Amino acid sequence: MCGIVGIVSPEPVNQQVYDALLLLQHRGQDSTGIATADGSTFHIHKAKGQVREAFRTRDMRSLQGKMGLGHVRYATKGIADNEQEAQPFYVNAPYGIILVHNGNLTNTRELADDLFHIDRRHVNSTSDTEMLLNVLATELQSQITGLELDPDQVFTAVSQVHERVEGSYAAIAMIAGHGLLAFRDPFGIRPLILGRRSAGLVGEEWIVTSESLVLESAGYDVVREVAPGEAIFITTSGEMYSRQCAKNPRLVPCSFEYVYLARPDSVMNGISVYEARLRLGDRLAGTIAQHTPMGDIDVVMPIPDSSRPAAMQVAQKLGIEYREGFYKNRYVGRTFIMPGQAQRKKSVRQKLNAMSMEFKGKNILIVDDSIVRGTTSKEIVDMARAAGANKVTFTSAAPPVRYPHVYGINMPSRSELVAHNRKIPEIALELGADRLIYQEVEDMKQAILQGSNVTELEMSCFTGDYVTGTVTPEYLEWVERTQLS
Repeated sequence: MCGIVGIVSPEPVNQQVYDALLLLQHRGQDSTGIATADGSTFHIHKAKGQVREAFRTRDMRSLQGKMGLGHVRYATKGIADNEQEAQPFYVNAPYGIILVHNGNLTNTRELADDLFHIDRRHVNSTSDTEMLLNVLATELQSQITGLELDPDQVFTAVSQVHERVEGSYAAIAMIAGHGLLAFRDPFGIRPLILGRRSAGLVGEEWIVTSESLVLESAGYDVVREVAPGEAIFITTSGEMYSRQCAKNPRLVPCSFEYVYLARPDSVMNGISVYEARLRLGDRLAGTIAQHTPMGDIDVVMPIPDSSRPAAMQVAQKLGIEYREGFYKNRYVGRTFIMPGQAQRKKSVRQKLNAMSMEFKGKNILIVDDSIVRGTTSKEIVDMARAAGANKVTFTSAAPPVRYPHVYGINMPSRSELVAHNRKIPEIALELGADRLIYQEVEDMKQAILQGSNVTELEMSCFTGDYVTGTVTPEYLEWVERTQLS
């Protein structure tokens, strides 16, 4: 999971890209980077940490140009604390290409071999983004027949990328002197949206980014979602071209975007994230009512912030008082996306504090958006008991996460998942909760899709069914071995 943005404007874009990355900060906090194009010259700055820490005035002044892209990183491939693996990545031929990527490629072993033995390209990191960039560069090089580059050549190159690359990818690239390219994998697993606004007498501005909230904040009109398998090419003069580049595109967006990853004020694939989370609460309330005796819960509490809409609906549906028992320190990053179990565990108590007056002597129902490794959940249950709770019922607005997620979320190892090979009472014991209640898979699906034109969701971490059809048990074992080595 990462956040990406690309902008083409008649005016300098450095501040716009920076502002967009601030709005996408929830999607990654390991590192960040901005690149701009001033004619045929690229300017790049990238660093570890969050956006506000990474860019100084002198860095922004050096990012000259009217076309730019940016990235906030949450490591799923490569090494989280290695600054050399921060995006964007650059290759100097053909023309010069800079690329950012949100997602995770699942055939990196084959790509690494082909890039070395067939394409004769050197990849200088363990990042699958650098692989994707080199595949794109190779295919673009093969299409060039003269001095000029036209959209047809670009789209044919993207078609070849789709043929070679497997997994999830929403990507934005700048081609020096020519324009900005954005494309999405044939299943549309990771989000990408296109926007436009008038720049007055000087023309139009275009933006492509991970979440709609960036468009809304900056006053862009939503043009549409980039379709699965589609490529968008915007020239430096602001002309926009598009083409479907995949043979059998099919929209199957990631369910975890709606459960946890996206900001609630975004709309993805025509589905309001906030409304989806409200409906998750409605469905969860029905399951809680089936498994919990009436009168056995005094108050409903959310784990701020992403579970708050679901918790409000649970309280309303069950007719139970809603209270905010946990105070969140907003200057600590999201624990789920912190690299390393020890760091996640330490940060839970830095991030949350339980207010004793809301817990003492009460039977508490805690609503969280999901339970992945169980580290945060166990610490929260301990905090509730230490604050004086009589009983703790823990609930998840998502089903049990039993399988690795290989499409861009850091859930690579089954051994890390608290629900893997455990029954729900065993998970409750592990977390220290008196009772544990999960959302049903079908309820989650219906809650997210209700009222939309989307018919499928990528739910592999809940069901073990991998939509691309290329994820094998051998691949999952290899991923786990490489994570542990």
